[in-house]
Amino acid sequence: MTVVVGYLVGKGGSSALHLAVGAARTLETSLAVATVVPRPWMTPSPARIDAEYAQYAAQLAASSAEQARERIAALDDELEVSFHKFAHRSVSDGLLEAVASLDAEALVLGSAADGKLGQVVVGSTADRLLHSCPVPLAISPRGYRRPKSGVLSRITCAYPGTRESVGVVRRIASITERLDTSMRVVTFAVRGRSMFPPLVGLQSEDAILQEWAAQARESLQQLKDDRIVDDDVELEVVTGDGWDEALDAVDWLDGEILAIGTTPAGVVARVFLGERGSKILRHSPVPVLVLPG
Repeated sequence: MTVVVGYLVGKGGSSALHLAVGAARTLETSLAVATVVPRPWMTPSPARIDAEYAQYAAQLAASSAEQARERIAALDDELEVSFHKFAHRSVSDGLLEAVASLDAEALVLGSAADGKLGQVVVGSTADRLLHSCPVPLAISPRGYRRPKSGVLSRITCAYPGTRESVGVVRRIASITERLDTSMRVVTFAVRGRSMFPPLVGLQSEDAILQEWAAQARESLQQLKDDRIVDDDVELEVVTGDGWDEALDAVDWLDGEILAIGTTPAGVVARVFLGERGSKILRHSPVPVLVLPG
């Protein structure tokens, strides 16, 4: 198995390569760079436009592979890396083909180039794959750089306290044990900007949030009582007036990744993030790992 990273010259920078190299080293596996190029029309053109289009696609793939090779070599010149071209009408479908044909253990993508530096920005390709990728999907924040240690340092699992999410915590615990990486479980208790303090009162609102946080701590402790996680796993409840404030309140390690779970959503749409997962994803300052349902 291998880590697959989607890469196209001129799109999204090198943040995905930084994350993919760290992931491959952590998993002690190889890295496969997949470039999806436009598929030429099957019907021959009298003006040879189809041939020119095919030549353009081949040149695009070659340029992407060469640039990726140079950047990866600068990060880790001993990592086993392969380069692959997939011709498809849709980039997301092309990457799904890459995942299947390359026997991917995980798929890595970068953030869209039109968002803020330091945050995960979901582009159209990532958005489609969030609903269809059959393997864990990791998305790097804009401008992300490989950790100094060269490998992932800790996996933080976002835990909403629901019965369905216990399975996600168990899966992350299994992954961290396999990788010999530390683990943390965090529950976010967010006030939300839709509340109206003048109507309910700030004290009442604070009391509700504090009660919510207390219940979250009990739910987290239950994970240890039920032996879902080991006793050395860090448990934390983080509060904030909004998702941006809550994510910013967390102390993140260099090389940390945030994992969120999903629920199955039918045969076509394999992944359903839900409102909480979507907000966590879009406000995270560290790479996010999305587990398929």
